[in-house]
Amino acid sequence: MSRPRRDPRAQRASRSVASATARPRFDLAATLSKRGRTRRDPRASFAASRIGGHARLRIDRASHSVGLVGGPGREEAVAFEANVRIVDEPAFTVLAVLGASNGRLSRFDRQILGAGRLLADAGEGGGAVIAVLPQAADGLGEAGADRAIIRGGGDFADVAGRAEAFLALDRTLTPRHWLFAENGPEADLARRMAIRLKEPILTDVEHLTARQAVRASHGGLREEAGPPPRLMTIQEDRVASYADRPCEARLLDAQTVSADATDSAIVESEIVPGDPSSMALAEADFVVSAGNGVSDFDAFHRLAAALKATPGASRVVCDAGLMPREAQVGASGTVLSADCYFALGIAGAPQHLQGIAGCEHVIAVNTDLHAAMVERAGLAIVQDAQKVMPALLHLLREGET
Repeated sequence: MSRPRRDPRAQRASRSVASATARPRFDLAATLSKRGRTRRDPRASFAASRIGGHARLRIDRASHSVGLVGGPGREEAVAFEANVRIVDEPAFTVLAVLGASNGRLSRFDRQILGAGRLLADAGEGGGAVIAVLPQAADGLGEAGADRAIIRGGGDFADVAGRAEAFLALDRTLTPRHWLFAENGPEADLARRMAIRLKEPILTDVEHLTARQAVRASHGGLREEAGPPPRLMTIQEDRVASYADRPCEARLLDAQTVSADATDSAIVESEIVPGDPSSMALAEADFVVSAGNGVSDFDAFHRLAAALKATPGASRVVCDAGLMPREAQVGASGTVLSADCYFALGIAGAPQHLQGIAGCEHVIAVNTDLHAAMVERAGLAIVQDAQKVMPALLHLLREGET
């Protein structure tokens, strides 16, 4: 072999330090891994994560300190984590139209930004992703947005007004790509823009790369593939979300970039939310469900009304006649796509878990720590639902006063 043979005894002797005891001592700062990187000191990492001022040992598990001997400490690690990706002069732009309902990015919104990031990073010279949304939302930088344009008011209340505003954005920014969600108003808006711009549009994109966009045709028997056009609509769960360094998400002045927008023929319009108590489960954003662990259904209905959520139930409850059949959640009932699902006293049968697979956030209340619903939930309360419901109602009443 061309490499010199390692002498472990010599390396051990070089790291030895003087000690007052008979036990040998070594300098861990001189210890390197096989790849030449500084070896991690677990004692230093443990000491750095300890929280003082408590009689009982407290450990800060949220700390990002790497705990390396001779390496960066806590402050340097935090500075490294806060390193923001900045694109000052992009060669081109990609506009991602987001729903961002209630000022929060949905999973679908993050996927649209991930698709924009994919196209922007692969282009020659590097591009920037501009998020266009009706109101401010948190997490735009982490989701991959370099810029953000807030467009509220009437032009987001009706599709015709939004189309006019977006045509003005197109004339001002001349983006290389427009990305829309294949979902409700955004899908309608994309088709309106294609007609007004007299450009081709690729809808229902199932697979997207920097060089190719693919969608199904002929009932899924064939595929259409080609270079990504300027206008595209993307299906949900087809593109991965952005998961790299946070971007700048610099806010742009909407009046500056679209001052020449044409006035809409619609004078005033607004979106009237539906009544959660009578809304279909498939259309609800927030669902509260009762399971076999709920016996006080009066408190359950009061809690659902106070939370402004749509009431649902497990199959056991519906079979017992305690809730109507249309309220059943699961593979044999209604498959949900809600933003939040609140399960009270539901163990989590396989068919029920299939029905909530599309829910972004799941909260579970159950007395069994090892219940399948508790494992599925992002937040779990291990307690009797009969005690949790009045406690939540009490907290909601206190919040109103």
